[in-house]
Amino acid sequence: MQEFYVVDGYNIIHAWPDFEGIIEGGLDHGRDKLIDIIANFASLTGSVVKIVFDAHLVKKGIEHSEMIHGIEVFYTQEGETADSLIERIVGDLTKLGTVYVATSDWDEQRIIFGRGAYRITPKEFRTQVFKINKQGQQQFAKKDPTEGYLEDKLPADIRLILEKWRRGGGKGK
Repeated sequence: MQEFYVVDGYNIIHAWPDFEGIIEGGLDHGRDKLIDIIANFASLTGSVVKIVFDAHLVKKGIEHSEMIHGIEVFYTQEGETADSLIERIVGDLTKLGTVYVATSDWDEQRIIFGRGAYRITPKEFRTQVFKINKQGQQQFAKKDPTEGYLEDKLPADIRLILEKWRRGGGKGK
């Protein structure tokens, strides 16, 4: 079954210690960093991730979305909160698989429970994301990419027999 993560972008940025000191200079860099971190997580897990950024105070802002590194990033329209857009997204996704919403907003959590989604706190989500990303780094940091292949675990005489069969020199029935 497909897993979906709907992330309240600014809620996560303000909750994770990784963004301390970054957001004082503006939220653009924080958004980019969050998208990069979560894109790695999404590609390693195969989960579909959607990040929602609240733009309800942006004058004449229109709701739009864009794909960045395989992540669908949403920006709300003027006057619409991230919570209301998340609720709409969750309503559509629960029919397709398991949905997790990453937010610390208590009211939002109650609403998404009612729509059949699960909530994950920013702290829990951070732990999960960084654990998966670390495992991915370790996997790609192996010196020998064939490490762990079955043939490397077979005794030499069995490998020799199999190699002869592969080249057509073995006896078969």
